[in-house]
Amino acid sequence: MEIAGIEIAGRMRGICPMPGRTGDYAGDLAALLSWQPALVVTLAEAGEMVARGAASLPADLAAAGVAWLHLPIPDFGTPPRALRAGWPEISRRLLGADRMIVHCMGGCGRSGMILLRLMIDAGEAAETALARLRAARPCAVETKAQMAWAFGA
Repeated sequence: MEIAGIEIAGRMRGICPMPGRTGDYAGDLAALLSWQPALVVTLAEAGEMVARGAASLPADLAAAGVAWLHLPIPDFGTPPRALRAGWPEISRRLLGADRMIVHCMGGCGRSGMILLRLMIDAGEAAETALARLRAARPCAVETKAQMAWAFGA
């Protein structure tokens, strides 16, 4: 599993597919842990995790001493109302976290949307942030709605 790295607000962030997406959960988990994240943010919904054999991800991360945050967002979607309402606090927490990995199912749309929004929240110009993010992960942000939310609309 490839983890693309990008610096945001002076801290390294990773973006990747969900461990198990390729059918090798153990190998993907090992790759994720080798990146030494302090926090892993999962944007995939619980059903997606179960379908790909990643239901044990929270426990596996805890056993490795890695914090886990689950912010489920529907595939190809934008954050649900509750997540939007709590975004200012979530953004502060994520921007303040040490080395962090964000993933959804494919590591593109939802993950890219969240990282792009963090880059903008940290003060980076939207178009510059998008270009820098896509240089690291070309598939980042998949839909117009995701782009609009990331840009703060």
